[in-house]
Amino acid sequence: MEARQFSFHNIDKTDMDQNSPGSADNADNADNADNADNMNTRHQRRMQRKKEVVDQKIQAAQRQTGVLLVNTGNGKGKSSSGFGMVMRAMGHGKKVGVVQFIKGAMSTGEEMFLRRFPDEVSFHAMGEGYTWETQDRERDIAKAQLAWEQARRFLSDPSIGLVLLDELNIALKYHYLDVQQVIADLDARPEMQHAVVTGRGAPQELIDIADTVTEMQVVKHAFKDGIAAQAGVEW
Repeated sequence: MEARQFSFHNIDKTDMDQNSPGSADNADNADNADNADNMNTRHQRRMQRKKEVVDQKIQAAQRQTGVLLVNTGNGKGKSSSGFGMVMRAMGHGKKVGVVQFIKGAMSTGEEMFLRRFPDEVSFHAMGEGYTWETQDRERDIAKAQLAWEQARRFLSDPSIGLVLLDELNIALKYHYLDVQQVIADLDARPEMQHAVVTGRGAPQELIDIADTVTEMQVVKHAFKDGIAAQAGVEW
């Protein structure tokens, strides 16, 4: 019987490892790790550059003074932002004065809450309701002027750290108050006192003298879908 001959070839173990399914997974994992390292490195460099810019801006803004903020626009959140600053100021131990123009016909969540802190917040809701409800311009003017007298008392009191003039822009928009007189009183307030003005239709004269102006824009609003104003959200 003729003997069969077999030929054996040396097989490199490295070749076997590279050709195995597990080796492909290992390579992918290594690539993913490299990509993650590169992303982290790029992110770190971007944040380092950003920090340098931010630090420079902070270093350049060292002046300490009271600021005038105006929240306007047709979107929701103008008064909500103002009352957020009221509570923030209270958290820092500041006394706060609140005057609400137009509003006052119904009690709101912010009024009910803040009246629990009479030593820290003096709250005056001095309107009689929305203009389309009152329908009496002369009476609205008289109420706005009384409200401004209270606002002037706050704006001349250095013990008040923040004054919120809620819906003042509406009173100015309808010319219930003289905008130049309002600006003069705001300019004459104590140096370290902050003032926040809210309401749609802020006049350009007020925007021009303000330190910070935010315009709220509507993207969606539940009322347009037939959802009623909700306690704790709208009032």
